[in-house]
Amino acid sequence: MRRTLSFLLGLEEVFRKRLSLLVVMAAIGAGVLLVGATGSKVHASQPEHSRGDSSEYFAHQQGNKGKKGHHDGLDPALQKKLEAAFGKSFREGGAPGAIAAVRTPEGTWVSTRGVADLSSGKPMRAEMHQRIGSVTKPFTSTLLLQAEAEGLLSLDDTIDQYIKGVPNGDEITLRQMANMASGIANYTDNKRMWAKVVSNPERVWRPQQLARIGIKDSPVFDPGEGWQYSNTNYILLGLVLEQVTGKPLERLYNKQIIKPLHLKETSFPDAADSSIPDPHAQGYFLESQDAEPLNATEWNPSWGWAAGGMISTAGDMLLFGHALGTGEGLLPPKQQAERLDLDSFITNDTRDAGYGLGLTYDRGWFGHGGDIPGYNTQLFYHPGLDATVVVEVNSNIAAGGNCPEDMPTLKDGPKDVPCDVPAPRIFRALAEALGKPAKPLPGMETP
Repeated sequence: MRRTLSFLLGLEEVFRKRLSLLVVMAAIGAGVLLVGATGSKVHASQPEHSRGDSSEYFAHQQGNKGKKGHHDGLDPALQKKLEAAFGKSFREGGAPGAIAAVRTPEGTWVSTRGVADLSSGKPMRAEMHQRIGSVTKPFTSTLLLQAEAEGLLSLDDTIDQYIKGVPNGDEITLRQMANMASGIANYTDNKRMWAKVVSNPERVWRPQQLARIGIKDSPVFDPGEGWQYSNTNYILLGLVLEQVTGKPLERLYNKQIIKPLHLKETSFPDAADSSIPDPHAQGYFLESQDAEPLNATEWNPSWGWAAGGMISTAGDMLLFGHALGTGEGLLPPKQQAERLDLDSFITNDTRDAGYGLGLTYDRGWFGHGGDIPGYNTQLFYHPGLDATVVVEVNSNIAAGGNCPEDMPTLKDGPKDVPCDVPAPRIFRALAEALGKPAKPLPGMETP
């Protein structure tokens, strides 16, 4: 049964956490120490570099060139609106650089702003790789729905059928874990765990270790009686998937999602590998309000695993976002319908925003955000427009005049705009330009 959460106790908590550097709604946490940090300062204003209409580039990337209905570009008037929206929201966010892309049946637009490297001044390029953080969760939930379609499991199975020792494990279903209604604590909330991350940022974490931390701190509430964004849910789901398939998670991502969709620039790196494929942007992170922004590019993300360990590009994200929204190449019609059914989402009272099976719903848009030290991503699809929007930013540092006191922000960033991290701010501006606003409810931000 779908549960509707109150305004104060439901999605307000979602978006509060979205603005917290301890529990980031669209990623796997923050508040981390960098290895080999450069100490480079992030300036609020950076040079702009726009590729404008890059439909030929993306047509090549996606294999769409010459397809019926795919033209050489969007309507020039719409391109102009998108450029203006991107430029304004980028300046307000104060990030070093950003990539924005929109794909509709009429064509594909991509534009870049700012720099990929503050030290060299190298401009941001559309084909650059970055860490996508919790945009990994839709990949994991896709595998879960595929396993359901194959009869390997049921979303109504309880977690204790696969993993013992989870409090209330005989009541918590895989569905409740996927939509964050399980009551299993978030391991990235554990202060002791964070102390270990800070003291040894090169450490390679095993998923079983992460799961045990969340399990030890559980339950937060009774199964199905509340909502809390918890990365532990997705670590456990990753372990379940490995158990029922007998295959490592990396192989599942590659065989069942990456290769079928031809996501040639998307990867799930080995836990010991903290590198990013070239070309890539340098990612910038702010540890505290008194510190200077640091270079977080090479920080080991093994503590993210099935909750946030993937790397991709804007071109691949356009492909994946469209597949998420349509099911094409990913899921049978039954599972796709289940994924997009609002009854599978935990929503606010007006049912215009919520969280479902590894997807966020925001006033007609389905997708997910990713916020990991140094990088910030938004990926959303709108069925009514058949439009996919991707935003990738090489900073997850917030800016604005009303940020919480305990949230580090750019010292020289704009103060006359609402507090937010960069990618959601840009996504909302592009959604507005497309005529389908994704405006936050009062006091709340888009995850």
